Amino acid sequence: MGGGTAVEWLAPSSLEEALALRAERGGDTTVVAGGSFLAILMNQGFVAPTSLLSLGKVQELRGIDVVDGELRLGAMVSHRAVERDPVIRRDWPVLSRAFGLVASPRVRNQATVGGVLADADYASDPPAVLCAVNARAVLRSPRGVRQVAIDELILGFYETCIAEDELLTEVRVPAALGPAVYRKFRSRSSEDRPCVAVAAARSAGRLRVVVGACAEVPQHYPDVCAEGADGPIDDAVAREIGAVYAKRMAPLSDSRGSAEYRRRVVAVEVRRAVEMVGADGAGNGAGREGAGGEE
Repeated sequence: MGGGTAVEWLAPSSLEEALALRAERGGDTTVVAGGSFLAILMNQGFVAPTSLLSLGKVQELRGIDVVDGELRLGAMVSHRAVERDPVIRRDWPVLSRAFGLVASPRVRNQATVGGVLADADYASDPPAVLCAVNARAVLRSPRGVRQVAIDELILGFYETCIAEDELLTEVRVPAALGPAVYRKFRSRSSEDRPCVAVAAARSAGRLRVVVGACAEVPQHYPDVCAEGADGPIDDAVAREIGAVYAKRMAPLSDSRGSAEYRRRVVAVEVRRAVEMVGADGAGNGAGREGAGGEE
């Protein structure tokens, strides 16, 4: 990772030790989960920590459990584990699908649930779908424990509400009560990050649609979705929700697409996602991958 002063490597073997080191070092240390994104930032000179706090040996953070119907994912659970876990594939298939669409198997074996959220990278797949299913991040410090919604956790580009003495230790996902889909639109290679990501979930009296990869934080508009919360969703309702999402958003421009291009894709992909969760028989939640930006 370049020359200069050696970076101290801290490798606690328990959560208690990790929390103590995090509180002691604060902002002077950078937490390493999977490390796939951090390595890029360090090589490019965007971050230059004096010490690295690795969570690789903390076994308490590697669990996948269901407690009272709620899915609990340890922060060090890999994307590949979420993709392949039989319980998640059966009861939360939208999560299995979304995590399974990230990059390549090599990356999915390395990247972790906690790491992708703590990085707050706008072009990641998981934040949008976790936001759509009302997941919460568990943050721990010697001061105590708190839970925050994903849309409260991510504040902006590479910025979260995690305090300097806190670790993101777990992600909790409520029981799946209705259909949910994840659509990933790629504008370049098959292993690329999304140009537009759309996650939608529908349960009794509620529709939630979240657009990712287009702005600093995942975008969702509860008032726009209200029309599709109850009763059947016809083509006109789905089209209107997609159109309003595209109109309200202020997409960014990057190498995957201009702002105007993204607006057109958002209108189509939001409509398709809403149609899917509103259709009869959509309850398996598996969703399908977006294949185009216009019709």
